[in-house]
Amino acid sequence: MEVDGGGVCQKITIGVCVMEKKVKCGCEVLSAPMGQILDRLKAFGEFEIVHFGDKVILEDPVESWPICDCLIAFFSTGYPLEKAEEYAALRKPFLVNELEPQHLLHDRKKVYEWLKMYGVPVPRYAHVNREVAYQDLDYFVEEEDYIEVHGNRFWKPFVEKPVDADDHSIMIYYPSSAGSGMKELFRKVGNRSSVFRPDVRRVRREGSYIYEEFLPTGGTDVKVYTVGHAYAHAEARKSPVVDGVVMRNPDGKEVRYPVLLTPNEKQMARDVCIAFRQSVCGFDLLRCEGRSYVCDVNGWSFVKKSYKYYDDVACVLRKMFLDAKAPHLSSRSPPSLPWKVNEPVQQSEGLTRQGSGTIGTFGQSEELRCVIAVIRHGDRTPKQKVKLKVTEEKLVNLMLEYNERQPRAETKLKSAVQLQALLDATRALVPRYKLLSSGHPKVVYHFAKWFILADTGRESDSEAEDIEHAEKLHQVKAVLEEGGHFSGIYRKVQLKPLKWIKVPKSNGEGEEEQPVEALMVLKYGGVLTHAGRKQAEELGRYFRNKMYPGEGTGLLRLHSTYRHDLKIYSSDEGRVQMSAAAFAKGLLDLEGQLTPILVSLVSKDSMLDQLEDASIEIKEAKAMLNEIVTSGAKSTHSNGTSECPWMTDGTGLPSNASELLLQLVTLTKKVTEQVRLLAKDEDENLTEESSSDVILPYDQAKALGKTNIDVDHIAAGLPCGSEGFLLMFARWKKLERDLYNERKGRFDITKIPDVYDSCKYDLLHNAHLNLEGLDELFKVAKLLADGVIPNEYGINPMQKLKIGSKIARHLLGKILIDLRNTREEAISVSELKNNQDQPSTSTKNEKEDKDYQPKLSIKNDDAIRLSTTSDASNDQEEEDDKETKYRLDPKYANVKTPERHVRTRLYFTSESHIHSLMNVLRYCNLDESLQGEDSLVCQSAMERLHKTKELDYMSYIVIRMFESTEVDLESPQRFRIELTFSRGADSSPLEKKDTEPTSLHQEHTMPIMGPERLQEVESYLTLEKMEKMLRPFAMPPEDFPPASAPAGFSGYFAKSASVIERLVNLWPFHKTAHANGK
Repeated sequence: MEVDGGGVCQKITIGVCVMEKKVKCGCEVLSAPMGQILDRLKAFGEFEIVHFGDKVILEDPVESWPICDCLIAFFSTGYPLEKAEEYAALRKPFLVNELEPQHLLHDRKKVYEWLKMYGVPVPRYAHVNREVAYQDLDYFVEEEDYIEVHGNRFWKPFVEKPVDADDHSIMIYYPSSAGSGMKELFRKVGNRSSVFRPDVRRVRREGSYIYEEFLPTGGTDVKVYTVGHAYAHAEARKSPVVDGVVMRNPDGKEVRYPVLLTPNEKQMARDVCIAFRQSVCGFDLLRCEGRSYVCDVNGWSFVKKSYKYYDDVACVLRKMFLDAKAPHLSSRSPPSLPWKVNEPVQQSEGLTRQGSGTIGTFGQSEELRCVIAVIRHGDRTPKQKVKLKVTEEKLVNLMLEYNERQPRAETKLKSAVQLQALLDATRALVPRYKLLSSGHPKVVYHFAKWFILADTGRESDSEAEDIEHAEKLHQVKAVLEEGGHFSGIYRKVQLKPLKWIKVPKSNGEGEEEQPVEALMVLKYGGVLTHAGRKQAEELGRYFRNKMYPGEGTGLLRLHSTYRHDLKIYSSDEGRVQMSAAAFAKGLLDLEGQLTPILVSLVSKDSMLDQLEDASIEIKEAKAMLNEIVTSGAKSTHSNGTSECPWMTDGTGLPSNASELLLQLVTLTKKVTEQVRLLAKDEDENLTEESSSDVILPYDQAKALGKTNIDVDHIAAGLPCGSEGFLLMFARWKKLERDLYNERKGRFDITKIPDVYDSCKYDLLHNAHLNLEGLDELFKVAKLLADGVIPNEYGINPMQKLKIGSKIARHLLGKILIDLRNTREEAISVSELKNNQDQPSTSTKNEKEDKDYQPKLSIKNDDAIRLSTTSDASNDQEEEDDKETKYRLDPKYANVKTPERHVRTRLYFTSESHIHSLMNVLRYCNLDESLQGEDSLVCQSAMERLHKTKELDYMSYIVIRMFESTEVDLESPQRFRIELTFSRGADSSPLEKKDTEPTSLHQEHTMPIMGPERLQEVESYLTLEKMEKMLRPFAMPPEDFPPASAPAGFSGYFAKSASVIERLVNLWPFHKTAHANGK
């Protein structure tokens, strides 16, 4: 702005040289961010806005284009960027976004190279360049679960992006361990932004692509919008990689919420601006394991529907234009924002403050702060294991092929290629004879003997061993052919060398070892069933509706506005992972297949797997248990009383256990024989119509656990699921053989749970087969299993406590960390809120204007460095905290209670960890260091737990923490703990209750029991007491990352006096502004 000869102030001309579709004018101006911002600039009275228009841009020569002082120009479809460059070279206006670097934004490879050059973190990636479609490249290798580019290996899941940035078809390929398949991401079409394709497993080869590692972000994407080097606004949305359903508000716009940026992310925003010389620039941010990465740079972008943001941008651009064309006026600001007088009020999206909901608040105002749940997986098929010693040359050579020809190394086969090779070898070995159908064992034996000697050279000690070996090879073949596909999520094979011989080396120089015998262990089964998936999904919905205030909409509202910090952890077992994914689907009201949900939201953690630390104690407990059961001996040691019967050794075991064991063996044989007869016909059919040269198409439903029952399969009288009669017979035959060794006259009571498991499975899923005696076998097996299973984790309370603390040590430590971090965060928020509620000496007008303080707009680079380095200590804490966090920005969030926040941690695991955690909660007060303390579990709950014989599928333990907001921050009463548990699907398949829907049995699904209290209704368990009781059994705090301010809140809590002072000087009409800029 300059003064002409007549003393009249001449306005600065801002040329808007963009396609008309990017700037809505006239009556539509309020609906467009660009129009909103230009109107605000015009309202300052210092600028004149000139719109070039499409006709001028596309048809007129640049010499006739309007002359301007400052130019807004950016590329969009059909825009002549080179022509705009000619104009800029001719007239030399101040450019908000420089034009030449915009060419880079069309090439993803160049964008990544540019970002790396400026030190901006990007995902690990590699570039595949093809000059023609389907060109063979010697540096590119594709295998089932990974690709290699120039020797750089990318394991699935990985991302495939076209190098052409204008091509928005992005693919994510999933590993076989998660069910395989591909998800295609694309620009929003209606309410969808992606689609899952389960049958696509091979990458595209028709063009040039970038491949990068998939970074799990908790199902959230962050879009950052910069305006100049010192201002950045961030918004988060549900990632399209989850279920592809676009969340929209009543106006049809995609739902996004402002979130806080960390100091490191602010610096990344500044670096992106500088690298591409784009003052107004949008880019995509991925947060993973405590770090942030830029995965895309879009160029000119504005936030939609945020008046506060429009105010900020107008102020920042005003200063940018004045700095360039009238620097003497740059520091002078108007006394108020001129457009505030007539601006419509933006309605706040309401969410009322909720208390604890279902629990009494003891006369105090309470807020739910934390939900921690440890959950067992859903209904599964019986776990199976086949062990056999193999000497067959084909199998021994296969072991060497996959262990890099190390003669003493063990080999694990899980991938489809490996399992296919094993199947091919097994098919060549298994003879086509009717092993099960012959009524003459001698004939079977001599045929098997001939096969073994002729094909393998193996000599055995007895005909029983030969028949068993042939049966097992037959079983291995049947297992590998099951379902017509391979998935490492539920089948794996181990080959371990046992015997070696010396053979001459191939080069004739000396000798080397050659394995001649190996132990093959095939593990299969344990697959999440269609019923298990339904159970997990339904329990997720139950949690959504009952565990959080405001019923179901309360949690979804919290989660969508980034006030719900959710993390889901799972053990490595496929059934556990899929249970976690199905639960997440129900909890968050997601749609579609489980594979993308699993990869996006569920993290594997070894703390939910390992039992090795307690292996010695478990072995001792099982030995003592075996003595009690098989000998009929009574307990030799007891502290039990009529009031505390759980203190007795071996409590829960039936007094006639040894008699029941004999019945169990007899009834198991009876059922096995019936299944053998059913398998006989199937074996004959397979022999007559061998499918040895055919592999059925890949079946996604079976890989993940079927979604629905195969009604036609059951109507045909076949077993439920993909298990045929041959495998069903193998399952029962193995149970019969393992439960009682007739040759040695020895029982194995550790197989009692397996017999019970198979009984329950067949009663629920195969009742239509009408196996005689199965009901009676189930009753006997349940009586024994109800006593054996709990006692396997310790036959008395002290042993249960010792074993439980060893198995759950890591998990207990993590739970205490979760509670501690929640407490520290809640206290920090309360302190900040109290400080903000203090009476201000500012005038009313100053308080009103304060709300429109820009986040950070400073020209001086020293001030920028102060903004980022002032939070150095917080940065160090963020490096220690590897959990990805998203925090709602309270200044820009259009919600009533932005400070409200709930942390949820879900741990999905197996039966062992549920029993172990429960035993520590029950008996922790028996430890010497806690003598005289009351148990965390009340007497009535101890009695219920004593009567609870099984923690069945989907059983869970929930720890909820509430904050009493009216209690002093330092008081132990500030934080209250509530403990509940559920027995899970603990109903007998023989029971038919009047209140139970008939559809449950038709769907092979058992209902999940509701939660039960572990404390008296009027009791008050403080967090301080909880920590005291569990700390002796938990992993020490020093083994975990130190507590820290949440990553997204670091800029919210930390204040820099220097920056505040500079802002006050810069914006004189914001006397009390905060410097918590993004």
